[in-house]
Amino acid sequence: MAVTVKLDRAGATTMTLHVWAACSMRLFDWYFDGDTPIRHYQEAASRGVSVPPFKLSGSSAEVFEELIEGGGAVVTGRRTYDIAGAWGGNGPLPGLPLFVLTHNIPEHVPHGESRYTFVTDGVESAIEHAKAAAGDKYVSVMGASVPQQCLRAGLLDEIQIHLVPVLLGAGVRLFEHLGSESIELETIRVVDSPGVTHLRFRVVK
Repeated sequence: MAVTVKLDRAGATTMTLHVWAACSMRLFDWYFDGDTPIRHYQEAASRGVSVPPFKLSGSSAEVFEELIEGGGAVVTGRRTYDIAGAWGGNGPLPGLPLFVLTHNIPEHVPHGESRYTFVTDGVESAIEHAKAAAGDKYVSVMGASVPQQCLRAGLLDEIQIHLVPVLLGAGVRLFEHLGSESIELETIRVVDSPGVTHLRFRVVK
């Protein structure tokens, strides 16, 4: 399951929370089993940036392009940053500023197209920095811990889940450590695509 959380342009926090479970590449088959490339990554490749050879189904590509076009900054935690090898300095979305929530700033940061900022004073600060950088676009949130912190802090307005029909035996639990109160969601959109269903929810506050 991948999740997207969006931070909206008006100042209320809609995050596009991409939560990638690293335990199974099966979750990502839908990125490569179609015939529609993603323009943002094609353009990055033409500049010499090493990017995945994404080719999605038409309906998945439409959802993915919408996420990319509206994005203005990305926030993630240090664990996701390390697992991804810092994305080679190009971020998960080449060219977008990346804010990494961490206790310890790494000694070496790879040089690439994305500007990296390491935030040590909490998730609220990371989100505020990212919103300022994003301007009138939204902020993408990646990982598991950072989205959980955003939900607990009431910062999250929207969640998008890319649901793959497989049950995993292990991995990071996405929606835990949220406290004892229920969090209501309102369904905004459901797109059934080959190999994946795209679910979009508004967080009811």
